[in-house]
Amino acid sequence: MNARLTFVFLVATVLAAANGTAAEVRLRPLESSIGKYQRIEFEIETDAQYENAFDPGEVDMQLILKTPGGRELRLPAFFMQPCQRVDRPRSGRPAAWLYPAGPPGWRARFAPSEVGDYSVLAECKDRRGTHRSPPANFACTPSDNKGFVRVSRSDPRYFEFSEGQPFFPIGQNLAFVGESQFVTPPRVPEIFQQLSANGANYLRIWTCCHDWALAIEARKSAWSRSWSGKPPFAPLPGDEASGRQCLRIEAGDRGSLPVSPSHSVALLPRTEYALTGRVRMDAGARLQVTVGSDEWAQPLASADPEAWQPLELRFTTDDGEYWLGRTTIRVTGQGAAWIDGLSLKEAAGGPELLWEAAVNRAERGFYNPIDCRLLDDLVESAEQHGLYLQLCLITRDVYMRDLRDENSSEYRRAINDAKNLLRYAVARWGCSTSVAVWEYFNEMDPGLPLDRFYRDVGQYLEQTDVYGHLRSTSTWNRSAGDCRHPQLDVADVHFYLRPVEPRPYADEVEAVLGNAAWLREHASAKPALIGEFGLADPQWRPTKEMRESPEILDFHHAIWASALSGTSGTALFWWWDRLDPRNHYPHYRPLADFVADIPWTTANLRKISATISGTEVRLAGLQGDDRAYFWLFDPAASWEHVVIRNHQPGTISDQRIDVDGLQPGAYRVEWWDTRTGEIVRRDRVALDQPVLRLAVPRWQRDLAGKVVPFSTGPSDRTDSVSKP
Repeated sequence: MNARLTFVFLVATVLAAANGTAAEVRLRPLESSIGKYQRIEFEIETDAQYENAFDPGEVDMQLILKTPGGRELRLPAFFMQPCQRVDRPRSGRPAAWLYPAGPPGWRARFAPSEVGDYSVLAECKDRRGTHRSPPANFACTPSDNKGFVRVSRSDPRYFEFSEGQPFFPIGQNLAFVGESQFVTPPRVPEIFQQLSANGANYLRIWTCCHDWALAIEARKSAWSRSWSGKPPFAPLPGDEASGRQCLRIEAGDRGSLPVSPSHSVALLPRTEYALTGRVRMDAGARLQVTVGSDEWAQPLASADPEAWQPLELRFTTDDGEYWLGRTTIRVTGQGAAWIDGLSLKEAAGGPELLWEAAVNRAERGFYNPIDCRLLDDLVESAEQHGLYLQLCLITRDVYMRDLRDENSSEYRRAINDAKNLLRYAVARWGCSTSVAVWEYFNEMDPGLPLDRFYRDVGQYLEQTDVYGHLRSTSTWNRSAGDCRHPQLDVADVHFYLRPVEPRPYADEVEAVLGNAAWLREHASAKPALIGEFGLADPQWRPTKEMRESPEILDFHHAIWASALSGTSGTALFWWWDRLDPRNHYPHYRPLADFVADIPWTTANLRKISATISGTEVRLAGLQGDDRAYFWLFDPAASWEHVVIRNHQPGTISDQRIDVDGLQPGAYRVEWWDTRTGEIVRRDRVALDQPVLRLAVPRWQRDLAGKVVPFSTGPSDRTDSVSKP
């Protein structure tokens, strides 16, 4: 068997079943009734055990559902380690304490889209054949949930919900969520609440962060980090032909190896634990293992340098001890020690706690239990706060090396592994209406031959994802081919304005509008987003002024310019660690209120046909046959002018805007302060000629306006009436 398939599964004692008898499968719904588009969960029990329960080639567990309308749906189930979570202090701030809550097992989740009675059963396919559970039933009742985010059926440039309401993303990146990051898991609900309260509704989240933040599938190791040198691995003595490796520690200055997993290891107080494995040592070497204040009374010495001997250290936690203390393996004397199969469990047995100690686990095909549970919580928090997520799923560097030749076996294996990962994502998080977009990669190399990858994985999702989530990807330079790819539903571009030559854009507003125009050139009939945007220094880092200035002009200008640029949502600002400390979230509220009544999917919006007196002022906007929305920007108010050059813009007055192409009729004009959200003036205008002329109020920095049909309702009280 290929060595990459022989790793022992992390959390369970999961060896292939010794007998060939058919496995019994049992299904239990956790609710008897659920609202439309809401989650129902199922427990699935089976007597069979598997070497790698994440591999559908070894075990394919599915739900088969019969809808009220008579359709049959097949939905993948998923294997998971249940965990209890409590946020406890660690190193001076709250941390997510996650501890196994019973043995691992199978689950399934489903969100019904039809009201009525469903029947459901579980089906297990493995090497022994196909096994099915007895059927169960549940009911779907009406709810006020709007459903999943879709491409609009009326105007494919924009989004809508399953129930038909338009959806316009307003939000940012919150890419790195992790124990060592600015945003820790305990802070997620607080930040989500602030975003939601201020009108934001969309976040781009990475689940592909290697070992510095969330990464569902990546190498997380107790022995090294992705940015550091090679771990101290060596071929397994006596079994070199197998390709298996183990730890090798040499005596001397480097003879001390910390056990340092990327996730802090949770423990229970007043509980006995066993750190076990096996060791082989040169004749002159000595081994000592320390866990907190516990260690072997005497260093362990080898009687036979050719033999493996058991390694075991037992310790009992104190009252209030919830975390694994500093753990070190030290070799003294002369020579080296080899350590294999290091494991930490409760002394009485139970799931593996030190899964990051595994040496031979493949990078792909293992979905770690901690980050999966953290993503469960993150998605649930998004649901509670009305936020929608673009999840960047695939750890790029774990796949990129195998995607250089589309005719190679490595390329085919990468496609298969990506399908398995997406299958798991659909099974575990796909039922959430807060999951809007699966983004395959963050900033993949646009020069790689990826059309086949996106085609094959995209077609697989079309068969597997019963919810029809949208699909996207991103590249480190613009990729027109990705914008046009039929299996990529959302076009994307990333851009950072940096002080380098040649400088493509004068300021942040010109950069947003330029990238929006490029997206619409290459993605004229699909949703398109500026997936990352911001200022940066030449090395893509925040500048000194960005770190120190209380101004957030670049963010404010980016969201307003992009909202009225023709893209399908706001530019997703990157520097969340600038927005959060000074609570810049209220900048979202005026924009959210301004765009709330724009009929994105039904007004046939197009770039505004308008001119403005005053050559220095920029105008961005959209119009339909009977309405227009626009934003005015004074370039003297750009980040560079105000923060770098310390120039304050003056007041602009006596301007007019001429809008061409509107139908004759009576219109209501509103002028909005973009920082307070106040309507500074309302006008009523009557149009009976080709051009609508608007008198602009006095303004400074930027100003927004909207022109909509006038009606006699209470909202149409006017402060002035004019005729062009």
